[in-house]
Amino acid sequence: MPEQTLSVRFFARLREELGTEHLTMPAPAGQTAADLLVTLASRGGPWYQLNTGQPVMIAINQAMAKPQSPVKPGDEVAFFPPVTGG
Repeated sequence: MPEQTLSVRFFARLREELGTEHLTMPAPAGQTAADLLVTLASRGGPWYQLNTGQPVMIAINQAMAKPQSPVKPGDEVAFFPPVTGG
């Protein structure tokens, strides 16, 4: 039976603020990256920031993605703050 989970990774400031760099999450059919953000934000506390409209960059299987991009079992989804230069 195929894996019904996905791997979620956090980078930079998000990893520090959330206190983790990796989670394994269920992968319900039809889920998008935005749905995953809502699910994570529902944990409360520092997780809430993931659904407050602040920009979060998304990569699915190491390719840049949009919030409406679908996620499926076995995918690796990464969230990280926008890169700023100086």
